[in-house]
Amino acid sequence: MLNRGHAYTTIIGSKYHGRILLSHLACLYPHSTAQAWQQNLNNREVTLNGVTATGSESLISGQTLVWNRPPWIEPDTPQHFEILFDDPYLLAVNKPGGLPTLPGGGFMENTLLRMVQKQIPSANPVHRLGRGTTGIVLFAKTAQAAAQLGAEWNTPRIQKIYRALAQRVSQQDAYEICTPIGLVPHPRIGSVWAASPSGKPAKSLAKVISRTASTTTFEVSLNSGRPHQIRIHLASIGHPLVGDPLYGLGGQPLENLPGLPGDGGYFLHAQFLNFHHPITGEQINLEAALPAGFEVHE
Repeated sequence: MLNRGHAYTTIIGSKYHGRILLSHLACLYPHSTAQAWQQNLNNREVTLNGVTATGSESLISGQTLVWNRPPWIEPDTPQHFEILFDDPYLLAVNKPGGLPTLPGGGFMENTLLRMVQKQIPSANPVHRLGRGTTGIVLFAKTAQAAAQLGAEWNTPRIQKIYRALAQRVSQQDAYEICTPIGLVPHPRIGSVWAASPSGKPAKSLAKVISRTASTTTFEVSLNSGRPHQIRIHLASIGHPLVGDPLYGLGGQPLENLPGLPGDGGYFLHAQFLNFHHPITGEQINLEAALPAGFEVHE
């Protein structure tokens, strides 16, 4: 079934002043070639400050660029989730693997957000999990709950514990990982979050749960909330996740990606979430059961 299409809107930054529009589009949305973008322009899908663009325009900082993407058929995703907690202020669900939390990357309707909002229009996620990551996603139903949780999310007041299945056998039983995370260039996808000396501070605590002949299962607690933090941090200490299509040793993106950054195949599960209720103050302890893949590999 076709979705409703989407208008992707960006404001031209000063560093892109003077760049030719066609070149800018091919860099901004590297999933399509310059030739494909010229066809989109010919189809009158792109506007600059409300005027249909041809692609030959020289950009001016501050302009509004809109790509009116026509309706498309989205990839299939799981259409179910388990409710873990539900009251007038909060909703917590167990997200299955393969279901994006938010729209993006070719998904607009087949997302956890859209599925939840069909039942509870006021619900908005306090955080997000990667499409391939399973486990607890917390939604706020009121602005007050959202503001309180948002202010505390990356503080010790909210305890987030994940289970991760990693490559190679760990030599230590515990790690404090403080590798900074930032955007780095990538030849195929433009840029991607990865370990970067100039990135923002990040901290994870990883504890070994079990080992096999070739893998280690970690329990990881987050003290910050950077994109792909656990995947990058474990890879940065020599333990990329089993099946990770994006990150290799050192927490760097693989040069020859076997898939797209949002693809799954790895084993990462948001298992526990402990916090004080933002409205009632009561202690909330949530647990999402491990998906079958972990038992098979552990």
